[in-house]
Amino acid sequence: MQYYQLARKKLPKFIVSLHSFSPNRAFSHTKPRAVLKRSYLVIFIIALVLFIDQALKFYIKTHFCYNQDLAILGQDWARLHFVENEGMAFGITFGWEYGKLLLSLFRILMVAGLIWYIRLLLRADAPTGFIYSVGLITAGALGNIIDSAFYGLIFTDSPYHNCIPAQLVAFGEGYGTFLHGKVVDMLYFPITWMHAPDWLPWIGGDEFLFFSPIFNIADASITCGVLSILLFQRRFFSEGLSHHPEGDIEPVVDPEEAVFAESSEEAISSDDSFSGDSEEKTAGDDIPENGPGTEQPEEKNP
Repeated sequence: MQYYQLARKKLPKFIVSLHSFSPNRAFSHTKPRAVLKRSYLVIFIIALVLFIDQALKFYIKTHFCYNQDLAILGQDWARLHFVENEGMAFGITFGWEYGKLLLSLFRILMVAGLIWYIRLLLRADAPTGFIYSVGLITAGALGNIIDSAFYGLIFTDSPYHNCIPAQLVAFGEGYGTFLHGKVVDMLYFPITWMHAPDWLPWIGGDEFLFFSPIFNIADASITCGVLSILLFQRRFFSEGLSHHPEGDIEPVVDPEEAVFAESSEEAISSDDSFSGDSEEKTAGDDIPENGPGTEQPEEKNP
């Protein structure tokens, strides 16, 4: 009997907990206005990076000869140096015949996954800085995808030996095909020459230029996004997924779940009162009507 009453008390609470857990409630729901506001900010960041990246690439591609070099504000350590590459960030390339195609397809899949991930982060009310960092990575990947996908279709080739800037042509009349365009790089910061200590393996005793890679705005955006996550991850994730930067984010309660929970609580309270009354009655049956310690008088026959 005791186990039966215990089951009647605990089972409704267990059913409520199972009903309240669902994939749609895996993340905390936020007010649509707050979600839209943060979504617009992420879209603005991505659009701004893409605009700056593509505007600079268009200018360099149509005004610079290949390997042409120009100092930025007269500084020798900061230069615009026009090169093109068929690979990843900072001029990393693949020698395989289909490496360029696979790299372009990988970028497209990665951007699709990042956009889906940003959507989940917005729904989960993730820390704002972390969302913006992922947005920077997404913007950089999109910028290089545009180069690979379309530059071969809309630009003429930039020859290595003749100083002839590329020209913008009709769609499909460029130097390449879809997903086989070259990524335009132009940012070059040869800050200083450094000497590697002799005890270092492989490069000990050699001199190398810091910083030698040539990159673009998209590469810088990816690097900034990754570095911000690595440097500030403790700050981002210490805030947790329940961080509310806007101050007006409140959990949304499903009306059906609220009614279900309320009815279950009422059932639990009624069960408690029922069990309490039954226990009182059971205890009362054991006590004589005249009180404890008294004996019933024997009836005498006249």
